[in-house]
Amino acid sequence: MDPLRNPYAPGAGQRPPELAGRDTELASVDVALERASRGRPERSVVLVGLRGVGKTVLLNALRSRAIDRLWGTAKLEARPGHSIRRPVSSALHLAVRDIAVRHRDPERVREFLAVLKAFALRSAPESAKLRDRWQPGIDVPAATGRADTGDMEIDLLEVLVDAAELARDVGTGVGLFVDEMQDLSADDASALCAAFHEISQQGLPVVLVGAGLPHVPATLSASKSYSERLFRYVSVDRLDRPEADRAFVAPAREEGADFTTGALDALYAATDGYPYFVQAYGKAVWDVAPRSPISADDVAVAEPLARTDLGVGFFGSRYERATPAEREYLRAMATLASDLPAGDGAVSTADVAALLGRKPASLSPARDALLKKGLVYSSERGSIAFTVPHFAAYLRHTGG
Repeated sequence: MDPLRNPYAPGAGQRPPELAGRDTELASVDVALERASRGRPERSVVLVGLRGVGKTVLLNALRSRAIDRLWGTAKLEARPGHSIRRPVSSALHLAVRDIAVRHRDPERVREFLAVLKAFALRSAPESAKLRDRWQPGIDVPAATGRADTGDMEIDLLEVLVDAAELARDVGTGVGLFVDEMQDLSADDASALCAAFHEISQQGLPVVLVGAGLPHVPATLSASKSYSERLFRYVSVDRLDRPEADRAFVAPAREEGADFTTGALDALYAATDGYPYFVQAYGKAVWDVAPRSPISADDVAVAEPLARTDLGVGFFGSRYERATPAEREYLRAMATLASDLPAGDGAVSTADVAALLGRKPASLSPARDALLKKGLVYSSERGSIAFTVPHFAAYLRHTGG
């Protein structure tokens, strides 16, 4: 098969040729945008799931839906140890540029930009020298007395309210799209929750669409207890068999190719329906298949190539980030997970300590470091699980 016509696209955040199995999620955000546009209170949406299930791809697709509705959209990614004040400033600046071209009152736009600049400049300590302060690239003087207190809860609410009112002037809204929400600092998580709590009560046209690992609900709940009612958490999981088949077949048919039933059986068994794996195996099997239809024998030839590619780019790159002590912890988790029905899933931290012959407290530094690196997560006290599907199998297969 011609590799130049290979339709599959494995890559971080790269949209697949067929966004299969996500119609419900897309429709739910459409409803949220429409209700917010009409001034009706609506919960914001947070997508949660493991690595490789397509959360970022879905987040980008949802942002496209908002753009189609002429909303101003702001996208940012939370990073461990970094405040979101500066990323929010830059993202809102871009969002307002989309709104400003349709606004009839340039002075109202300038007033908002002045507030946004005041908000942005609080990202640097006042003691910093002028040349060392980050400049947001907004060509108006900063406002005073609005979004400039230095308290993130107060400032974020004020700047978002002003953005919402500017968008409402032209009959649209503002969508804030936040990826990797599990990496929000406690202060930023609290500020986001407080801001959107007030925005929801006021019926302003601002919607948060976030994405993160499965423990994001617990992270937000720890900052504000009402976050459980504030957001609608949407679980993004692996594809079921019909949708996985569609993800393989639809792109191939666009290129005049097809799969046998046996090939699809083998591919689902290998990928377990995880979207990233679907793309990786689809690419590999296309490149090795001599002709259409792609057969189970072609899948057997391609499987080692796909495994090698995943081992280097998907599993290996993450494993390399771990220290020797952290790798020991990961291998112990993988060993314990082999006794679970699927060979993967949450294991007890006490069992990890027992297997390593250590006291649980002595393993806390390694566990905490793995949590910060996003390699594991804990949805409840005393348990730990991999953020990457099939990581346990990878470690058992390679020996770590």
